[in-house]
Amino acid sequence: MSEMNIELARHNMIEQQIRPWGVLDQTVLDLVMHSPREAFVTPEQRNLAFVDMELPIGHGERMMCPRVEARMLQALRVHPADRVLEVGTGSGFITLLLARLGAHVTSVEIHEELALAAGKRLAEHGVENVAIRVGDAAGGWSLDQPYDVIAITGSLPRLPEPFKQDLQIGGRLFAVVGEGPVMEARLITRLNANEWREEVLFETWLAPLRNSAVQAPFRF
Repeated sequence: MSEMNIELARHNMIEQQIRPWGVLDQTVLDLVMHSPREAFVTPEQRNLAFVDMELPIGHGERMMCPRVEARMLQALRVHPADRVLEVGTGSGFITLLLARLGAHVTSVEIHEELALAAGKRLAEHGVENVAIRVGDAAGGWSLDQPYDVIAITGSLPRLPEPFKQDLQIGGRLFAVVGEGPVMEARLITRLNANEWREEVLFETWLAPLRNSAVQAPFRF
């Protein structure tokens, strides 16, 4: 695919997939428009980088489809001073988007090979405000907490309590919760020390977070 065709495909992705799905935040739209999604897929998948589908990235894991990525970013409202936790680094593309919006991203990936590949891609694109950890964060990741934003990129049968506790007051958490065929994308906002507000944003299906059924503790 030529560079001209890539830019046309990116434009069509935004106008035909992302904007019609209710993503109208111009900051998010501009970010997606100027971020190289095609560099975070395999060379064989380059022509599929802007298609409305989850793409396999190895180890049985999948990359979110573009419209879900964008809806998540719009809901989280990441600010320039925010400290972010991402659970499931995957290809590193969402890590890139979060890093361009926030101050610092801690991203946890259970597969060392994926973590190393994502770190290399991020370095190639000049991203320096990310720390990638290899570990299992299915039950939470309290290292470096509290966080202003938590983005969980795989679905969970239920949301473990530690994630809510690790939010800063005023912090936002995005998670897809439930079991197939229909799951709920939820936004949880911490109101004070003992209260959280939970909103159901939309119904979807998302590949499960590895070990989410057992909710294993993190490891270093």
